[in-house]
Amino acid sequence: MMKLFLISSLALLAVACNSTKSTESKKMTQAEYASTITADDLKEHLYIFADDKMQGRMTGTQGQKLAAEYLRNFYMDQGITSPIEPNNYYQNIPAEYFSRMKEPAPSENVVAFIKGSEKPDEVIVLSAHYDHVGVENGEVFNGADDDGSGTVSMLEMAEAFQQAVKNGQGPKRSILFLHVTGEEIGLYGSRYYTENPLFPLENTVANLNTDMIGRIDPDKKDNPNYIYLIGSDKLSQGLHDLSEQVAAQYSDLELDYTYNDENDPNRFYYRSDHFNFAKNNVPIIFYFNGTHEDYHQPTDTPDKIEYELMAKRAQLIFHTAWQLANQEERITADKL
Repeated sequence: MMKLFLISSLALLAVACNSTKSTESKKMTQAEYASTITADDLKEHLYIFADDKMQGRMTGTQGQKLAAEYLRNFYMDQGITSPIEPNNYYQNIPAEYFSRMKEPAPSENVVAFIKGSEKPDEVIVLSAHYDHVGVENGEVFNGADDDGSGTVSMLEMAEAFQQAVKNGQGPKRSILFLHVTGEEIGLYGSRYYTENPLFPLENTVANLNTDMIGRIDPDKKDNPNYIYLIGSDKLSQGLHDLSEQVAAQYSDLELDYTYNDENDPNRFYYRSDHFNFAKNNVPIIFYFNGTHEDYHQPTDTPDKIEYELMAKRAQLIFHTAWQLANQEERITADKL
């Protein structure tokens, strides 16, 4: 009887050890999570998201609604929850809010949320606008780069963070994935969010905004391994320093600050959704590849995207978000 007991005990111990090893084998490094953001996955998403069936994703149209459904279904499939209520990923915006539209129609921001494990009340917002300019004279403006590239990159980042959650390595701070509508007609979706935040703006650590990261600026054709950063040092030296350190450790991309110049005539700092956070004193970084010959043209199509480069850029943003979410000290708007 004792012999049987010992054999049974040893068998249970072996099972327990194997179970522990199985759990431990799931642990991954930050770099390994970033590497799950791949060119192939980005391409697969973008060929759907910037297809003619989406009708150019103009705010309030059926095409924009189809795009919103695609985003919602992705988050549901990944098991990433809504911060509003179960299975409701839409922050609804009434038609009358879109005052610049000739025939305003209701629209919605699409939101998903990963709750922080240690500091859940502190929130990092990752944003990208998913609307575009629609159809003109029968031609669909697909907006593959603007901003299909930022939109699908956020999906891949969300999937990487959710894998970390499944492995017991979820972010210490919370992350809100904010896909905004109405950018092309006046930054409406992000303005609506900052006027009606799902989480207090004073608890919003930073906004990392991704708008066009799939192409190469003609001015950079001889040095395409870059990303333009705008605004990282406007409100927070801490955010700027963190961004530089992350890039030095995890990426070989050149951080180009050409358009961060206060005297830049393009005024890009004021032209994407991060600005509505910045004007509310939330530190921001705007990630951007610059304009090109297909900008706001029907020729901004998925076949022209540099997917390997886009993956490197998305990985850099993921690394920056990971550091913001997991470092002990919260960054602040220390330059106010």
